[in-house]
Parts: sequence; C-alpha cells; structure tokens
Amino acid sequence: MIEILQQIINGMAIGGVYVLIALGLTTVFGILGIAHFAHGSVSMFGGYLTFFFVVTWGLPLIAAIVIALLVGLILGILIELLAYRPVRNANHINAFIVALGLTMMVEGLNLEFFGHEQVVIPTDFSWVFKIGGVTIPELRLYTILAAALLIAAMTIFVEKTKTGQAIRAVAENRDAAILMGVNVNTIPLVVFSISTALGVCAGVMVGALFAIAPGIGEGLVVKGFAVLILGGLGSIPGAVVGGLVDGGPARPGSVPHGGRNRPDGRNDPKGIRRAGPQLCNACGGLRDLGGGGLRVRHVFGQYPECGCALV
Repeated sequence: MIEILQQIINGMAIGGVYVLIALGLTTVFGILGIAHFAHGSVSMFGGYLTFFFVVTWGLPLIAAIVIALLVGLILGILIELLAYRPVRNANHINAFIVALGLTMMVEGLNLEFFGHEQVVIPTDFSWVFKIGGVTIPELRLYTILAAALLIAAMTIFVEKTKTGQAIRAVAENRDAAILMGVNVNTIPLVVFSISTALGVCAGVMVGALFAIAPGIGEGLVVKGFAVLILGGLGSIPGAVVGGLVDGGPARPGSVPHGGRNRPDGRNDPKGIRRAGPQLCNACGGLRDLGGGGLRVRHVFGQYPECGCALV
C-alpha cells in the first residue's frame, strides 16, 4: 500500500508537468484550431532561460522564473503575430507547416544560445518529508503545489473574468463573438501569451526535477497531445484529468539524459541514453543524472549528499 501511495505522489509531480503542457496546447487548439507543435521547444526555452538567469546572473530562483515568464509572454505574442497570424485564414495545412518550422527554429535557437549540454536548474529545496512511510522530497511537493495553483488560476481566469469569457466565446462561435463586440484580433495574443507562460512553468519544473537537454521538448509535446486525446481536444478539465492519469502510473523516468556510462552526469560522446530517476528508499531523494557536472542528486550509487546506495 505504501508503494502505491509513493507511486501516486511521484506520478502527481510529473503529471502536473503534463497538465501544464496540455493546458497550453488545448488553449491554442481549442480556440484557434492550431496544433502548436513548437510548444514543447518553447517550454524548454523557458527552462534554459531560467537556468541562465540563476547560474550566470546569480538571480534567486523566483526572480529568474518571473523574468522568464515575462520573456515567455513576449515570445508568445511574437509567435502569434509573426508566425500564425499571416496564415490564420489559410488552409489548415499552412499552420501545420508553420508549426513544424517553428519547432525546428526554436530548437536551433536553444542549441545556439544554450549549447548541447544537458543542464539542471539548481534549487535549495533539499528537505524530505516523511508521512506514514511515504517520502515526499521538498522539490516535488512544491512542484505539485505550483501546478495545482496554476491550474486553479487558469480555471478561474477562463470561467470568471471578462477576458476568459471572451476567449470562450471565440472558441464557441467566432462570428457570433464578433457581433457581440469581441476583439478577435486581441484574443489570439492573449491565448498565446497564456499558453507560452504555462509552457515556461512546465519547462522550469522539468529543469528542476530532471534535466533539460536538446530533444526533450518534442517528447513533451507528444505527451501533451496524448493527454489532449485522452481528455478531449479543447477541454481544460479533460486536459487536467488526462495529465494526471497519464502521469500517475508512469515512473518518473522518461526524460532523456546524456552521460552514457558516466554516473557523474557529464555527457559522453557515445550518445544519449534513457536513464530513469528513481526514488531513494533510504532518504526519499531522487537518484538522477545531474547534467554537465553542475549538480549530482543521488546518482546510481553512494554520494556524500545522501550516502544511499541503489536499492
């Protein structure tokens, strides 16, 4: 029973990431009908940017996240204005091609500015809470709480605010929304801003919990669309349920990490393997590949931080 509860807690953390990715996708798809494949790459850009502000500029984590969110809002507006608005009234295949091209462009920018090394966003959250035999690392607890707060804020925004009602009106019937005085040119800007902000938050969570590396964004967006199909396209409650269901039974270990045969987490030129972070039965921490030697967290053996062995 304890193992089941432990697995549920683990799944809630990664499920929260899936939910945020899916919310960003379903907002864009449900309202604008665009399959925004670049969403995963944009999320990783937010994670990389937060890492850069924390490590290079020495900013506190919260300040770095706030600045990354502001940059994400601007990026979302630019994506809508420059990439998708010119093909808004064209055939859907045009937006599909734009989305694929945008994915490659953002991935290329990530590689150009942040390099090919995997990185982990450093945090000071090292406590481990133990409740009835279930261990909850502090970072995972904050991830779950942050995801819950963002989901609640998104729900309240869409359901209770005038802007949210206008977004729902455009999603329901664009022509009727125009007749009711809704500015349908502003709504896409708001939608992409919200979507990108949610993606940035998801990227930060992935970067803090696991690692950010080239190619992870594509895997996240595939997961996001799988969640959408499971919960219903364009449905916010469906995205929440689908993300938690998809993340719940999954072990937190589907993120690719560099460092084949290198327990210190540094990249090996032989390639990239999949190595799953696992919960340490001794201390409740995560044994994971830390990325580029920047951070090692209980990596497949005994380390001074924990003293635990692979069990």
